[in-house]
Amino acid sequence: MKNVTITVEDSVLDWARIEAARRGSSVSRMLGDFMAELMQREDAYERAYLAWRTDERTWQAAVQPAQSQVRSASSKRAAVPAGAEAEVAK
Repeated sequence: MKNVTITVEDSVLDWARIEAARRGSSVSRMLGDFMAELMQREDAYERAYLAWRTDERTWQAAVQPAQSQVRSASSKRAAVPAGAEAEVAK
């Protein structure tokens, strides 16, 4: 483990001391845990993003059903007689 020196406003340090005591921890441990959690979140996000970017099948599969639905909806509209659309709109 390494030590780190940080500079914070007095009010921030006061809050950190109170919060650490409330959690039954030290300011040092609380900051270390916070940074470790942030690192894990960032790593998980990066892994998920890279997995998404490298799996083109997932991206293409999501687009294709939407296009087929648009085609089927437009063909259904074309099958409705012109006078029937006016009656439905009323």
